[in-house]
This record gives sequence, C-alpha cells and structure tokens, in this order.
Amino acid sequence: MSLISAFQKNDDLLNNIRRHPNGSVKLWWLGQSGYLIHYNNVHVLLDPYLSNSLTHKYENTNKPHIRMCELVIDPSRLNFIDIVSSSHNHTDHLDGETLIPLITSNPDIQMIIPEANREFVTNRIGSPMAFPIGLNDGQTVTVKGVTFHGIPAAHNVIDRNELGQCKYMGYVIEIGGKKIYHSGDTLLYDGMANLLRPFKLDLALLPINGNDPTRGVAGNLSIDEAIQLGLDIEAKLVIPCHYDMFTFNTADPKEFTAKAEAAGLNHRVLRIGEGMELN
Repeated sequence: MSLISAFQKNDDLLNNIRRHPNGSVKLWWLGQSGYLIHYNNVHVLLDPYLSNSLTHKYENTNKPHIRMCELVIDPSRLNFIDIVSSSHNHTDHLDGETLIPLITSNPDIQMIIPEANREFVTNRIGSPMAFPIGLNDGQTVTVKGVTFHGIPAAHNVIDRNELGQCKYMGYVIEIGGKKIYHSGDTLLYDGMANLLRPFKLDLALLPINGNDPTRGVAGNLSIDEAIQLGLDIEAKLVIPCHYDMFTFNTADPKEFTAKAEAAGLNHRVLRIGEGMELN
C-alpha cells in the first residue's frame, strides 16, 4: 500500500513554520491528533506522534498498526518548541520515540500532562518526576503566555485515579486571543457540551474514527457525533483528526465533509502537514 502523501514535510514544512509572521495564530496538522500551534515566537505541540513505534511494536501480532500516511518530520528537527502536551498515556499521544528526541532538542521545553499520569509519563520519557506540569479537570495553568484549561475526556469512560484525578483529558488552549479545544481521545459524555460552550471556542479539534469494539482499542467520537458536538458547543470552526494513521482504526474525511456541509457546520479538513491561520 502506498502511503498518503503529506501536503508538506521535512524542509518544506519547517520553512513554512519559520516563515509564519508574529501577530496571528497558525496551526499545522502533523497526523493523528498531533498539531503544532505558533503565535508570537511561541510554538506549542499537541499530542505529537512522529515515529513508527506502534507499527514496530505490533508487527506480527493480531493487531498490526499499519501506517497510512507519510511521516512529516523527525521530531529532533523541531528545535524551537516551547510547550508540548499529552492528553493521555496511549502511545499515539505519548510517544517516547517522539518525545525523548524532542525534549533533547529543546532543553527549556515545558510539558503539560494529566496529573494522574505523572509517574507513567516520567518513566516513559526518562525525565525527573517534577518535570511535567500536571493538570486535573477544572484546573488552569499559564505557561509562556499560553493558558491550558483541563477538560475531562471519556476514553471510553471518564477514568480517575484514587485521588479523583482524570487519566484522560482534553485541553482548552488560549493563545493569541484564540480559544482552541483539543479533545484528546474521547466519547460523548453527559454535560460535555455544557462544559465547553461557555469558552466560546474559535476552534475544536475533534477525533472522528469512532468506537468499534472489534478493533480492540478504546474508541472516539464518530463522524456524526463530532459534527453534533461541534454544533452543540457552538464552535466557530471544527477540524477533524485521528484518522489516516493506521488502517485498522480510521475514518473517511470525505464522509465528514459531506455530513458537516449538510449539517451547516463550519469546518475544514487539513492534509497531513498543512497549516491554516485562525482569523
């Protein structure tokens, strides 16, 4: 199977990021749920998966993770990142083969994680226990002028540790006057729309690969659910994610586009490595 070609990758992607002027917010889709956001010399990386670690891990098993799209960049080349986040401990959202070279290339980087996952995260990336900045739902932290609000995620349930801290989270990110919701992996849950609507979101980044128990992995919003959530939270724009990475766990973005248009949802589908400014 030939890989889905990136819109831009490697030097082309880096040059596009570096040419973006200060004064506006721009984000690039790096695949799966990974995004890079830039505003005024601050670069924020959300849930990056920039390796083939899962393909190698599950090779010759009954759950092969066959990659569908090109890898857009070696993480060690992203040597200008200020903040990186992880929404939960699954490898496509917390990848040691991505994060260790990334942190090595960015000695002053800050990392946002669910507080419940601190021990797991630091073991995976080999960092001091105090290195990550932990959040729980309902909590807020501002790092380098970027504010993160912790939002519960249901993957497949809202799972908490013995201290009541969420193991799966999303974040509402305030940067450059824009409010961006990065859901992480989640299903719909009671009160979700009411929790998000007051933020008056400029953008919601939502998974669309659905929840199929036969895949043997925890699920996500379906295309229909992502569209309905986008409408319910009154997001100004919805961008779908968590598809076109692994053959066994994907969705059709063309179906999302057709249904979003029919529902009157303002949306955009990005290609791997493609960026857009938030106006």
